[in-house]
Amino acid sequence: MNPKWWKESVVYQIYPVSFMDSNGDGRGDLRGIISKLDYLKDLGVDVIWVCPIYKSPGHDNGYDISDYCDISPEFGTMADFDLMLREIHSRGMKLMMDLVLNHTSHQHPWFVESRQSKDNPKRDFYIWRKGKNGGPPNNWESYFSGSVWEYDERTDEYYLHLYSRFQPDLNWENPAVIDKLHEMVAWWLKKGVDGFRFDAIAHIVKAEGLPDALNPQGSTTVRAYELFSNLEHVHTLLQNLYDKVLYYYDIMTVGETSGLGPEQALVYVGDGRRELNMTFQFEHMFLDAASAGSGKWDVVPWNLLALKKIMSGWQTTLHNRGWNANYLCNHDQPRAVSRFGDDVRYRDCSAKMLATFLHMLEGTPYMYQGEEIGMTNAAFQSIDDYRDVETLNYYEERRNSGVSDEEIMKAIHKKSRDNARTPMQWDGSEGAGFTTGVPWIKLNSNYVEINAAKAVKDPDSIYHYYKKLIALRKQHKVIVYGEYRLLLPLHPEIYAFTRTLEERQLLIVLNFFDRSPVFEMPQDLSPDGMELLISNYPSAKGEDLRKLPLRPYEARVYIKTIPLGAEGAQN
Repeated sequence: MNPKWWKESVVYQIYPVSFMDSNGDGRGDLRGIISKLDYLKDLGVDVIWVCPIYKSPGHDNGYDISDYCDISPEFGTMADFDLMLREIHSRGMKLMMDLVLNHTSHQHPWFVESRQSKDNPKRDFYIWRKGKNGGPPNNWESYFSGSVWEYDERTDEYYLHLYSRFQPDLNWENPAVIDKLHEMVAWWLKKGVDGFRFDAIAHIVKAEGLPDALNPQGSTTVRAYELFSNLEHVHTLLQNLYDKVLYYYDIMTVGETSGLGPEQALVYVGDGRRELNMTFQFEHMFLDAASAGSGKWDVVPWNLLALKKIMSGWQTTLHNRGWNANYLCNHDQPRAVSRFGDDVRYRDCSAKMLATFLHMLEGTPYMYQGEEIGMTNAAFQSIDDYRDVETLNYYEERRNSGVSDEEIMKAIHKKSRDNARTPMQWDGSEGAGFTTGVPWIKLNSNYVEINAAKAVKDPDSIYHYYKKLIALRKQHKVIVYGEYRLLLPLHPEIYAFTRTLEERQLLIVLNFFDRSPVFEMPQDLSPDGMELLISNYPSAKGEDLRKLPLRPYEARVYIKTIPLGAEGAQN
């Protein structure tokens, strides 16, 4: 079982610019976060993950860092940060920072020096190459559209950026870069932070020689992605970081590592690997993509059988070998209830069902701000209301390809990162309680109906359902450490599974759709002794668990005591 505090924790992610504005400038800040700590404590949160608050020009909302050891003025000062950290710790909670080690801002002093001349001492802090055949050094494409290479006229060379041209990639082949980053990580740990989410950590190593990606139509294919993601040397670098810095602190670490299956993830998080505690997997985030190569914008209906296969693979492979980080939405993804539930007719019960799913899986659950009140996607009608660089680049690229505005906006309404970045809806007043000024991005128009003040007052709200789930996690070790077993793997509407730890067993039954299927209990399970632990609908007397009709988006969790060694006890 190998108990750890970070396995037993519930994490709440804050996107600070959209969380709470304390000074009326329309942008969230650190003192705004401080003002809402009691709300998070009451919810039951253990760890607060704060997205980047470092000094930054803000081309990618803080993921373009210009000074790792300073706070962006829009968020406050280092004194504000120190106060926030003390206030978090005084409430028995912990703080996890979001740290970008793959790239910096183009305004970082290292890069400003690097582009001065080819013989500048900082030149090799970044990845510079001469062009070839009158164009970029290779044919890799950026995550934010276009080439990964930006031409720099001063030195007649290109620098590499996997994300925007304002985010040049650091050169992890340079020992001086590694030393500087280790020093910076240690500086934050000495200040007392409790962990890190390492952004884009899978990309810090690029293929030797930076070769072209091959034509996908050819008999042998090498996608560009395979040339800068999860390469073997990443693990050497992470073990080095662990041995020299992280080992000396009792912290939690999670890596953003797209493109992995569970067996590959064990190389990062397997017991004894000395790298990371857990990774964020992305397989379930591509369930609604038309094909593996079509990208996120080509949206199709997702399939429950595929979700079961993906999540079951992670649950079973990592059990007793590593640890899962479970999530359904974050600052880069659409709102969970809009994507996997029904945010119109069944917003309340589908949000509760998804919460049950998330919190009953083995692994640390990560909640995103507003998830606990059922915030939804915001379908802004004009592209002028969007702020996300990825969204704006997509819009321009598609417009230039002759695609109609209607088609482009349809995809943006479903998948734009700004869906998750609209301001937190605290109450129904003007500004949604988020700001007394003009918000940096428009509010979702439904804030009068969907807000935290209303949810806290309603004992049957999504908020209070989350509170119950979090409280149950602290009461029952089986929710944290129990072994997962999938039931009814081929049922197209019901996701059911058990969790078993010693003599305690949970049965989780989830209806993922708005129809009314019947749950039929497998023959090797017995309903005898099962007690209802939590449900998003009232239960009826005389229910027969052997054959249980489910209502739209219904969620039920049962608990029972089983004799050790009994059939099904260790399944």
